[in-house]
Amino acid sequence: GWVEVSGESGQNGYLWYLKAEGDTRVRYEDYLEMVMIEAEKKDGGDAAVPEGSEGLFSAIESRGLVATNQFDSTTPQVDKLPEFDALLKELDKQGSIEENMLFLDRNSNLILDDGLGQVNANYNGGTSFGVFENSQDMALNLGFSGFRRGSYDFYKTDWKYLNNKSTRGLFSDIKGVLVPAGTSSVYDQILGSNIRRPFLHVRYRASEADDRKMKSWITGSVGGASTSGDDLMSVHYLSERCLVTQAANNFVLFK
Repeated sequence: GWVEVSGESGQNGYLWYLKAEGDTRVRYEDYLEMVMIEAEKKDGGDAAVPEGSEGLFSAIESRGLVATNQFDSTTPQVDKLPEFDALLKELDKQGSIEENMLFLDRNSNLILDDGLGQVNANYNGGTSFGVFENSQDMALNLGFSGFRRGSYDFYKTDWKYLNNKSTRGLFSDIKGVLVPAGTSSVYDQILGSNIRRPFLHVRYRASEADDRKMKSWITGSVGGASTSGDDLMSVHYLSERCLVTQAANNFVLFK
């Protein structure tokens, strides 16, 4: 776009600016994050050169645990405890760590709150007292941010990605994920030793001469670029990255 400007000495002129470049970059970074969640490898083709990438959902479905109807609102949540305990026993078999995060959609989060309220020691006539030292006379807390069952601690939160209609809010196939909190030890072939990495982390393609974490360049003939005869300026973005779902057998996908 062009902007007409005037200087202090009365001179007038026009300045060229790239409209909404900042917003475009933010949207591109949002798409990159979505790829880390939704990407799937392409079936077929040359097995030695896999196409696509393995996102979070795909990794858990292929290498992790999948629980169905765990947050079914048609069943009283007290009756769901044996089903949840069966999941804990499966986590025992996988050697899961003690602390885990639950990222849930809105409906599942509310259903879990209701179920926890029914078995909570402070439950009183449908209300749970959870703040200000659990005083019934001071405040009411109708939600739970965490709970302990067996030897496991769970911290839960709403996942905006599953609620927002511009992302996955219009779908109902995935209710949430369980992600282990902390790090695990893996053998790094390049370093030749064991290193500790978060269960979820992003890796980027890079070398001494080129870093593809986030690259951008301009083409056209406006704004200093002289790569073509077109009277325009185009900004290009490139990133080569993948999500590493480490020890995927410790993750749970709720459907």
